[in-house]
Amino acid sequence: MIRTPLCDLLGIEYPVFQGGMAWIADGKLAAAVSEGGGLGIIAAGNAPGDAVREQIQVAKSLTSRPFGVNIMLMSPFVEEVAQVVAEEKVAVVTTGAGNPTKYMALWKEAGIRVIPVVASVAMAKLMTRLGASALIAEGGESGGHVGELTTMVLVPQICDATTLPVIAAGGIADGRSVAAAFMLGACGVQMGTRFLSAEECSIHPVYKERILKANDLCTMVTGKRLGHPVRSLRTNFARNYAKAEYGGMDDEALEALGSGALRKAVVEGDLEEGCFLSGQVAAMVNKIQPAAEIVREVIEGAEPVLKGATQWVK
Repeated sequence: MIRTPLCDLLGIEYPVFQGGMAWIADGKLAAAVSEGGGLGIIAAGNAPGDAVREQIQVAKSLTSRPFGVNIMLMSPFVEEVAQVVAEEKVAVVTTGAGNPTKYMALWKEAGIRVIPVVASVAMAKLMTRLGASALIAEGGESGGHVGELTTMVLVPQICDATTLPVIAAGGIADGRSVAAAFMLGACGVQMGTRFLSAEECSIHPVYKERILKANDLCTMVTGKRLGHPVRSLRTNFARNYAKAEYGGMDDEALEALGSGALRKAVVEGDLEEGCFLSGQVAAMVNKIQPAAEIVREVIEGAEPVLKGATQWVK
């Protein structure tokens, strides 16, 4: 079975992270992934500190294994959430949508491994200097907020720019893509979209069905004009948003149009007003299964590919 230095660093069995998906990655899903040997991650999103603490307690009641919390640094509640994870002494904090410099000392003093998501070499170098434990290099194939570079291009450049362990994210859903990530220099992977089909993932049935029925051209990116591009499924909402984005709607109205859209997708399954975040690999997600099974399946699928690739390179 594949084991990398990341496993020893975090005390996990397999080098597989579950992405911190806002409104989706709760304590139940995170605990299921951790119980399966990976690293489950609770998404703080825009939730206040008490709500995040509640989900941490849910995870602690379901697993004794390490799990993490993803903190979106643009959240209006980031200050209190940063304090909550320190008080709860979660094993890992991953960060996105900003620079975590302000909170690094607090988390490290609490014994937390800080693993920022980076989308550029410059940010990778900065996080390395500030004492991050590892880095998540996330390509633009991923769902949710995306950067410009693809995983294929970004991961090897991040690996060359740091001595830290690198976790590849974006476009990963099976053993082949896990093996590809390792060949690029990563020592772990993070998957979000693949876990949308997990039995323990509590998204609305309409959302799950759309993922299972997705094809290779099922996603699109909106929000570039506002500087916060997001990848989601091609729904009526996404198409209408794209028209408004380049049809003369002012920034304030455009922001209002997207407000609450993710909740409407996750909680209500609203295809007209909901934003169904998804990576390009949705077309490769075709069955509902336990989270632990997903973790094992992708690792077991990577082993023969890596063995064959090693022989071919030689």
